[in-house]
Amino acid sequence: MEKVRAVVKEIAYAENRAKLSPLKRCVIIPVLSFASALYTLALSLRHSLYRFRLLRSHRLAVPVISVGNLTWGGNGKTPMVEFIARFLADSGIPPLILTRGYAGGDEARMLERHLFGRPAKIGVGANRAAVAASYFERYGYFDPRISTSNQSPCLDQKVESHLNLEKIGAVILDDGMQHWSLQRDLEIVMVNGLTLWGNCKLLPLGPLREPLTALKRADVAVIHNADLVSVQNLKEIEHMIQEVKESLPIFFTIMTPSHFFEVANINSKLPLGALSNTIIVCVSAIGSANAFVTAMEKIGASYVDRLDFSDHHVFQARDVDMIRRRLEELEDKFDSKPIVVVTEKDYDRDSEILKHLHPFKVLALCSELQTISHIGCTKNGFKKLLTEVLRVKLPGAN
Repeated sequence: MEKVRAVVKEIAYAENRAKLSPLKRCVIIPVLSFASALYTLALSLRHSLYRFRLLRSHRLAVPVISVGNLTWGGNGKTPMVEFIARFLADSGIPPLILTRGYAGGDEARMLERHLFGRPAKIGVGANRAAVAASYFERYGYFDPRISTSNQSPCLDQKVESHLNLEKIGAVILDDGMQHWSLQRDLEIVMVNGLTLWGNCKLLPLGPLREPLTALKRADVAVIHNADLVSVQNLKEIEHMIQEVKESLPIFFTIMTPSHFFEVANINSKLPLGALSNTIIVCVSAIGSANAFVTAMEKIGASYVDRLDFSDHHVFQARDVDMIRRRLEELEDKFDSKPIVVVTEKDYDRDSEILKHLHPFKVLALCSELQTISHIGCTKNGFKKLLTEVLRVKLPGAN
């Protein structure tokens, strides 16, 4: 299955289809094209059912912010969800994150660790309307857009008359762009600046979950990994987005590495410089491994190798054996014991199996999402957008 996924991904991002092997061009692509046509038909039917209200779209009692994308993984959705949750929680509006919990819930576990101690809750389940209803019933809720005073509250104060931090004041819909059963007040679409939309074909022939015209539904576009893309390419991406929806605000984000921790001891904290002049093997099962590997190459390692698996892949004993063989080969070649580096998502998917690589050291890289200023978009511009949705004012605003 891992090899099949690799072939599908190669076709989806092939710059020149003529360079693909005859087997892929003459056999695999026609099969994928047929499957893509069926997917397109099913997508159109589902969209029509919602448009004619044969399928119901629920309105929640609190503001809903959707974070999604048009392609498969690697677009920075989960870091953006965490960024928004931190902002709301620290501003006195406790959020409820609704996530499907795909492939064992690695993203949910990572969010739980990162948001520990903050008034943020994480609801996991495919029926997100039902999950939200159960959390509202258990903890209560309030709408931060409703204030008893004539002036909107500031975000550095808890909303008036709602001092109980157990109550939910907003919902963040993780991977929500295609989850049409919940209405939303803000639709954020994440775009991976490194891979963009591949061959612009729908699944499984290409990486698109919906046609690019779906950008018309978005309220905000965020170009992720902006620091790894040239200024010229960023301008071209902006132009492509604005050709679909000219008025769509565009922001830019990056992932900033902060430190490592040992898989065998999550409470450990190692600076990035601890791996300078070392041999590193990047092992990951994420949507955009290139960004992860590039970050490792920048910290000053003497050699960086990589083993990429498909997004959300659950490591098995045979994978550990393969990783160990690569480590032993590198140890013989460089006469130095290599260090394995994984992402936090890989750690949270199954932290125990990675310990089987002993005596080789395994570290997890911790990174955080940051907004950057670029072409008229300021760092605070995105936060101001969130305050507009909640109808509140930033601290110090007139």
